[in-house]
Amino acid sequence: MKMTIGEVAQAINANTENFDKAMLDESLTGVCFDSRKIQTGQLFVPLVAEHDGHDYIDNAIAGGASATLWASDHADRLPLTIPALVVDDPLTAFQQLSKYYLDKINPRVIAVTGSNGKTTTKDMIAAILSSTFNVTKTQDNFNNEIGLPYTILQMESNTEFLVAEMGMDRPGQLDFLSKLARPDVAVITMIGEAHIEFFGTRDKIADAKMEITHGLKADGFFVYDGDEPLLTERAQQVDESVIKSTFGRKDSNDVFATDSKDGQYQTQFHVNLWPEIDFTIPMIGDYNVNNALAAISVGRIFRIYPQMMADKLAKFDLTKNRTQWLSGSKGERILSDVYNSNPTAAKEVLTAFKNTTTKGRRIAVLGDMLELGTQSKAMHASLADALDPASIRVVYLIGADMDALYEKLKPVYAPENLHYYQADQLDELTSDLQAELRADDEVLLKASHGLHLENVVAKLVK
Repeated sequence: MKMTIGEVAQAINANTENFDKAMLDESLTGVCFDSRKIQTGQLFVPLVAEHDGHDYIDNAIAGGASATLWASDHADRLPLTIPALVVDDPLTAFQQLSKYYLDKINPRVIAVTGSNGKTTTKDMIAAILSSTFNVTKTQDNFNNEIGLPYTILQMESNTEFLVAEMGMDRPGQLDFLSKLARPDVAVITMIGEAHIEFFGTRDKIADAKMEITHGLKADGFFVYDGDEPLLTERAQQVDESVIKSTFGRKDSNDVFATDSKDGQYQTQFHVNLWPEIDFTIPMIGDYNVNNALAAISVGRIFRIYPQMMADKLAKFDLTKNRTQWLSGSKGERILSDVYNSNPTAAKEVLTAFKNTTTKGRRIAVLGDMLELGTQSKAMHASLADALDPASIRVVYLIGADMDALYEKLKPVYAPENLHYYQADQLDELTSDLQAELRADDEVLLKASHGLHLENVVAKLVK
């Protein structure tokens, strides 16, 4: 983002009476809402949540902030050394500024959501489009009401495509995000159990996911899993001017895989439209083929050459801790998939993991899957179907609801190969796991982010 203070003030209708108007011509180089990460020349956005961002203005100024948004109800303590753009609510102004900047740069917008696979699909789409266009994509987990405006405002002026991941944990959230970004293409990867605590049923999750089409441009495209009845039913309600494109495994889809083959660290497949081309993705799991099919569907819309899509998918940049292979300090292979988890995703990665080739043992470390509501215990116990001592020798479980799986596995696993820890025993789990691992072993770590298994991964790879 490169704008003057005056342009920002005008875009958000801010009050600028508290500072010298000559400062309106000064340039801003970006935005930041974390005073610890502010860089010289940026606009500080003091958000109010668990902490009040206004309390950290001195840190932001010391870090190099050139200006700040400022809530009108905090006017009694305006900063004196940098311009303060006074608004009713900094978050609303932040979102308004992102909408202005999006209109100014005017890229084509690809919006991606889904219960599983949205980050991987976003990464794949960005890789495919980058073969021909200048692309900005969502980084890390910036996929909500704060993250989407931040992503938009990170765009360089030459951005031609914005690939925006959109998360959801309540009704109405995707409606807001979609209307903010006004996508040219909306993608739904699949419907699972993620956030079922807040929605109750998969039907209601599907209703909420469909909100991503609410801001879709009239001449836009809706790309979705054609094997999912909940989506095919609801797709009929989308405006007739929107072009619909389906992907999946059934030959009734517009884009479907004709076969797939899991390798040790990659998956190969073919696509109905170009049977002569070999597609490869650098990650295991047949379920990831569907994510690739969604990305290929988007590439097809924008006429990317099929071989070029295959080349990009073979080496795309995967976001950290999403089915990521790493080398451990003892030589063991680590499959890190610790950003999030739900029953569908956990079963899929367990199935892929137990089909790998290894000279040593397969060890699974599984943490609680959050936001599953009253069905949580039963859903955790259901993972037992994907675990057996013949293929996954040792199991480590952590978290309150993983107790249900522990009880289910007790008759199946020898006591020395089945371990259970409370959520606050992460250090004990790490120490025990480090003592257990051998050079030829493979270890899978999978949990919702709230369990912080990424800290275990960090210690294993040291």
